[in-house]
Amino acid sequence: MKNVIKLIADIVMGAVIPIIILERFSGPDRLGAVAAYVLAAFVPLAWVVVDLFVITKKFNFITSYVGFSSIVSGILAFWFVDGLLFAIKDTVGLLLRVLVFGGSVLIARPILKYFFIQALNPDTPDKTMALAHLFHNRSVAKSFVQATWLVVIETALAAALNFYLNLRFVLAAFGTEQFNQQVAYVNAITRIVLTLPSVVVFSIAMWIMYRAVYQHLPSEEGKSQLESDFWDLVNKREANQTAQGLDYSAET
Repeated sequence: MKNVIKLIADIVMGAVIPIIILERFSGPDRLGAVAAYVLAAFVPLAWVVVDLFVITKKFNFITSYVGFSSIVSGILAFWFVDGLLFAIKDTVGLLLRVLVFGGSVLIARPILKYFFIQALNPDTPDKTMALAHLFHNRSVAKSFVQATWLVVIETALAAALNFYLNLRFVLAAFGTEQFNQQVAYVNAITRIVLTLPSVVVFSIAMWIMYRAVYQHLPSEEGKSQLESDFWDLVNKREANQTAQGLDYSAET
């Protein structure tokens, strides 16, 4: 239930409220075009900060990445441009993700591996070591690369579409009510058209990694792997490896 409420809050603060501000408060008799634009950009940034430091108070790899991305977007909000430059500015966040995720693979540190570790939450040194042993398998390491490249490709396509939509529909000059309304229109499209595929692709990427990991885990008698606790299976694998005296470096 808490996750559902959090998701709704993220959508409202990150998309709905900024769009309403741009649509309804940009007129000269209200906030004015520039003030409304800045406020609409500030709301999602403020929400991320409040979420990190007040609500969830979770500081880890994932939240650090989200926080960094939000700060970049907040700073760019003060780059007042239109036309081609605005299309580029609005796509910078996606391009940054392409560079970070793609670059992580090129330096042999696929970033989704660390998202995966965060999701598993190895909260003891023994769990961390057992996970490192499990990740030493070549097929598991390969799955991290495949999953990360999948997200890179999806993000690159999303960036291209986002750039096109902004270039095609945001035609008015910056600082006008019409400009803000056009930005709101594109945002309303992209928050659905780009978000849904991103969620689907990220879910597939997580499935690729989970599948590779579970292929190297044992089963408990009378249970399927999914019915067992993940860490119970990891501990059982560690015990089997120790009993057999196997060398982790020899695994494939």
